[in-house]
Amino acid sequence: MPATHYMALLLALLVLALAGVVLGGHRRREREQREHLRELREREEKLRLALWASSEYYWQYDLERRELESIRIEPGRKDDLNLRIDLDADHQIHPDDLPLVLDRLRAYVRGDAPMFLSEHRVQDGTDGWRWMRARGRAVSRNDAGRITRIAGTARDVSAQREHERERRIATEVMHNMAEAVVVIDDEFRYVMVNPAFTRMSGYELAEVVGNDASLTNSDQHDAAFYAQSRAAMLEQGHWAGEMWQRRKDGREFLCAMQSNAINEPGSPHRLFVLVATDITDRRRIEQELRYLANYDTLTNLPNRTLLAERLSRAIVRARRQGSCVALLFLDLDRFKDINDSLGHATGDRILRMAAQRLQRAVGPSHTVARIGGDEFTVVLEDLAHAGEADTCAQRVIDAFDEPLLIDERHEIAITPSIGISLYPDHAQVPTDLLKHADTAMYQAKAAGRRTFLRYTESMDSSTRQRAGLIASLRRAIERNELRLVYQPQLSLADGGIRCVEALLRWYSTEHGEVSPVQFIPLAEESGMIVGIGEWVLREACNTLADWQRAGLPGVTMAVNVSATQLLHSDLPRAVERILRETGIDPGQLELELTESVLMAKAGLAAERLQFFRRIGVSIAVDDFGTGYSSLAYLRRLPITTLKIDKAFIDDLGRPGDNEDAAITTTIIAMARSLGLGVVAEGVETAEQLAFLRQHRCDMVQGYWLSKPLPAEQCLAFMLEWPGLPGLAPRATAADARHPAP
Repeated sequence: MPATHYMALLLALLVLALAGVVLGGHRRREREQREHLRELREREEKLRLALWASSEYYWQYDLERRELESIRIEPGRKDDLNLRIDLDADHQIHPDDLPLVLDRLRAYVRGDAPMFLSEHRVQDGTDGWRWMRARGRAVSRNDAGRITRIAGTARDVSAQREHERERRIATEVMHNMAEAVVVIDDEFRYVMVNPAFTRMSGYELAEVVGNDASLTNSDQHDAAFYAQSRAAMLEQGHWAGEMWQRRKDGREFLCAMQSNAINEPGSPHRLFVLVATDITDRRRIEQELRYLANYDTLTNLPNRTLLAERLSRAIVRARRQGSCVALLFLDLDRFKDINDSLGHATGDRILRMAAQRLQRAVGPSHTVARIGGDEFTVVLEDLAHAGEADTCAQRVIDAFDEPLLIDERHEIAITPSIGISLYPDHAQVPTDLLKHADTAMYQAKAAGRRTFLRYTESMDSSTRQRAGLIASLRRAIERNELRLVYQPQLSLADGGIRCVEALLRWYSTEHGEVSPVQFIPLAEESGMIVGIGEWVLREACNTLADWQRAGLPGVTMAVNVSATQLLHSDLPRAVERILRETGIDPGQLELELTESVLMAKAGLAAERLQFFRRIGVSIAVDDFGTGYSSLAYLRRLPITTLKIDKAFIDDLGRPGDNEDAAITTTIIAMARSLGLGVVAEGVETAEQLAFLRQHRCDMVQGYWLSKPLPAEQCLAFMLEWPGLPGLAPRATAADARHPAP
């Protein structure tokens, strides 16, 4: 074979061999490439699955182009969500957060941070914002080693941040709640408590955790109560109610408590959340308000509200059973005088004692109520007949026979007047029963006090008459219906008439002659007594001035003054003004006041009486011995005269009258020892006069000498009075106290 052919063959073989090698290498590279591509796809799929499973985004940021690429894998989508953002042009990151994101990026690029980490808000595509937590590291650098690309992941943490926010709020709320919050397990051991529990119970968290909740149990409840509440919590998962608890220091408090069960995730056990509110003060206030709404705070008796409720119930029961109900309306006689004379503090003490005595007389089975002032009521149930009400009323009156002991040295006699109304005889409803009993009570007072009367229809006319009297009395002065009559007083020292008492009379055009016993209390109750009293004072002084001009010298005019006039009007100025207008010498005016008036608001009374004495006006105590006599007040007050009440004079001189005689002689002796003049009222017989002369009484007044006379007749009587035969002039206590000039 020629050499040329051999070389050609060899070259061909070489080419073939090289071609085989090249082809084999290419095929190998193709296999390697396919394997690498498969591995890349597997890794990419794993990355997609990881991103999808973690709900995270993949992002990378090109620092040179300042371009952000974000990828999110969503299940069910063929194409991944791919977002490219130009940080300079787009506003995907919240403007408030963008400066912070850039600062964190710069810090990482400078090497000041081991990785890029940021939590910021991005748009969610609905004009809203989501919180994202992003982290990343460098994935490429340039030849100078500077970072050119950063890649990482980002997670939507909006829900997590909201949960954290809610948890912070809940924790803050629980720690700042006024209510105690307690978490216990299903074995009723403390798990957690809030600060309010510590404030409420005195126990710190470390003292209760792990201990049984019975630590704060109170003795107010028995064991069964707590067992039942625990059973309800376990069975129903809920319990609510009121529960007494005990503090660490032993004090007890009342809680309004509510508990609810919550399940522990992944555990068969439950927790219970208890919220407790201390309602001790609220309950106390509620009880106080309930008490104030239904009971009288002075006497602790039911008030008008509770009376109406109990009376209504009594009527309902009586209607069902066919029985009788009686209502007793009770008023203390002359209590206003007592209150004014002794003061409100003493008056309150008397009311409390009267309430106790009334309750004892009635018994615990019947309702006794105070409806105001000195007015009380008694509800009698299950009565077989009306006579039982009369028996009870008499028992009440008898219970007040014994005086009330005010203090160690003072007693006071007080009596009730009682009106009775009956169901079903007189009324069917509580208001009418109360009204009728009230009407009957006023009739009992008009009948003489210290008695009881049952209601009758005729009494309503009396009530209307009373209202009519008040209306007519308001017009009496302007109609010139009021008159004064005058009763002389005889001096037993020289037989002369030294004083005249002015007495008020009312001759009504509508009602005829009205007794002072009837209209004076009406005037005091209505407040008209102030105006009427000033008219009486002026009229009496004008009469005395007329008598002086008619030639009657040296007579004193005595004028009665009520407590209302003395304490609630400008009486001193009125007296000065009237004396000045009429020209009467103050020494010729005597103001008569009862003991109750003198003792009313003693400070003010003493101040005004001292004023009257400074200007020369005399002060007499009327009806002495019937009220609240006290040597102490006689010494303190500027009194000039004592007037012995007619009740002690009536039986003087009669056989066997030792008690009245002893009282009268004692009063005379006491007055003389104090330098006071003494006037005996109601002298009607020669025997009474002889007794009083024998015991050196200064003056007498009564029908033995003269009945009350009109001004003209009284003047004529005094001018014509011949004197009392057989009397020699002698010094009197009044003369010694007020010697002639």
